[in-house]
Amino acid sequence: KLLAVQRPVLMYGDGDQIGKSHSITVREGNSLEVERHKLRISITKPAHIPMDAPEVQSLLRVQVIAALRREAKGYLPKRLMYLAESYGFSYNQVRFSHASGRWGSCSSAGTISLNIALMKLPFELIDYVLIHELSHTVHMNHSDRFWQLVSVHDPEYRVHRATLKQEVPTI
Repeated sequence: KLLAVQRPVLMYGDGDQIGKSHSITVREGNSLEVERHKLRISITKPAHIPMDAPEVQSLLRVQVIAALRREAKGYLPKRLMYLAESYGFSYNQVRFSHASGRWGSCSSAGTISLNIALMKLPFELIDYVLIHELSHTVHMNHSDRFWQLVSVHDPEYRVHRATLKQEVPTI
């Protein structure tokens, strides 16, 4: 019998940094409202509603996803193209997701899918994931030749891989 793997539940709160450039601000008010304006996600809530209330976290999560998607679309395609051109890789297109438990994937048609949660990671781990997926455009497996190719473009890939295993792509 298989046991379902429970994803960690993320709780968002006042002052939290979201991605590379967004942050959360909490204010007290008469009604529950969440909005994203420029680089700030603002939540107004009555004092009697706690931050960990499901309705508060659900509204925040919608804006966190929007913020991470905006950052991902602004940064990841340019960085992927730069790394591909620098290292002689080619791919057909880039897609974004947040539903998967994966940081990224590469199809046999050359479509690289990237999780918007990558924007929560340090830049060197983002680069590791991008190099990993670009290497799949040459080797669609995790063979020794695949890892050799990854190591050419990320000599610290073992450290990056181990560090990434401590992170989760949950939003």
